[in-house]
Amino acid sequence: MTCIKSFKVAVWGTSLAAFVAVLGLPGQAAAAETIKLTAIDGYPPKAMWVDRFIKFFIPEIDKGLAKTGKYKIEWNQAWSGQIAKPKNVLQAIQKGLGDIGVVTTVFHGSRVPLQMIAYATPFVTTDPGLVSRTVDDLVAKYPAFNQAWDKYNQVYLTNLAVLDTYQMFFKEPVKNIDDFKGKKIGVAGMNALYMKGAGAATVGGSYVTYYNKVKTGVLDGFMLWPEAVTAFKMQEVAPYMLRADIGTVNSKAITVNADTWKKLPAEVKKVIKDAAIKYRDHVAKTALAKAKSSYAEYKAKGGTIFTMSKEERRSWARSMPNVAKEWAAGLEEKGIPAKAILASYMETMRDANQKILRQWDKE
Repeated sequence: MTCIKSFKVAVWGTSLAAFVAVLGLPGQAAAAETIKLTAIDGYPPKAMWVDRFIKFFIPEIDKGLAKTGKYKIEWNQAWSGQIAKPKNVLQAIQKGLGDIGVVTTVFHGSRVPLQMIAYATPFVTTDPGLVSRTVDDLVAKYPAFNQAWDKYNQVYLTNLAVLDTYQMFFKEPVKNIDDFKGKKIGVAGMNALYMKGAGAATVGGSYVTYYNKVKTGVLDGFMLWPEAVTAFKMQEVAPYMLRADIGTVNSKAITVNADTWKKLPAEVKKVIKDAAIKYRDHVAKTALAKAKSSYAEYKAKGGTIFTMSKEERRSWARSMPNVAKEWAAGLEEKGIPAKAILASYMETMRDANQKILRQWDKE
């Protein structure tokens, strides 16, 4: 009799557990809702910020969502131009071909002009963390930043400064600015303005093209940073660096397609936003860490480094037109408060005791 009662209790207990599972009553964990997101960039995983997107940003988001277990993301990662080339990521996210990605803003100075603030102010700082934090502070203060992204159906999360400082690289020895004369130099966006008055011809491009362009004689050199040069073995065709410490820039932005963003639950939005800021700071620290060894690596792999004196660098900075004031004046005509933004940016740099060679908002 006791055995029969025990059997009935066991059966009833099993049935109750199944009933609870079916109804989703308290005590039974619900399955996480799966959200599919496509992450894109035109650059390959060999590029530092793409590598960090894969190995830091995505895991950080996944870890944040795992805290409640309500949501998980199924990632489709499309790098190396699978969906869009470097210059077309903005348009791809705008159209929804990618949900989230890295926009190289230097290619879009006319579309998101305020993202050019560091490009308009060379020879100001070599601190990528300071630049990226300062730009995000400006984004929070001035609505014009986000209004520009709104036009392209995107939600801005943060910016990235992925380099310590631009330097000059050539296939033949170049020791000072006078040697620029007659050279064809690869640049991106506003970098071309740095060459005004130097007697060089500038050619627009991106670093995925520089190796072949120098090798085939299309270029004599280019403006880039050592970590990128060594990562893509460009010292093989450009074994001469002119160390000019031109400065760092916020060359990337992390954005999300606005239609995708609207559909995301509030919890997922918060986790992504928080992870984006951690990713921003992580990339800046990684850029500085890699920079420390990249100069030695460049030399070890056959490169030669010539260093400009501070006086030569100052002369170069002062020989340029005031690119910052020209940039700001053009935007003011469109109703964008670029002069105030420029002044705020420069004031932050002065407060941070940066080694500024030209006060762009004043001189």
